[in-house]
Amino acid sequence: MTETQKEIMAALVAELQRGTLTGADLRQGIADLVEQNRRKPQDILYLQASSTSPKSQVVGMLLIEDGELSEGPPDPQDWPYQSVLDAIRDGWRIISFPNMALLTVDEKEFYGLGFEFILER
Repeated sequence: MTETQKEIMAALVAELQRGTLTGADLRQGIADLVEQNRRKPQDILYLQASSTSPKSQVVGMLLIEDGELSEGPPDPQDWPYQSVLDAIRDGWRIISFPNMALLTVDEKEFYGLGFEFILER
């Protein structure tokens, strides 16, 4: 929920508690909440993990939030999520699992793009 949406809800609750909330005010508040939800750009989170498991350690990240691109803090310990599962618990939804076709194996080494999860909210 955005800050604006929280403010709209708080104003409606305050009017209700004062006994001044009208049907028209409620309808307008709901319309404002819906409009705010429509305007929000999609947030995308790319997480490079150490394996295909959502519990595995994140080793790289890229975030597109509110239309802004961010690689996150320089220190991985300060990243908002240490695992894909942490991001899921915070409301992110996986839209792409690691593509195993991009991973090639010889007897001693793995090559490819790694284990990239793409999430959205």
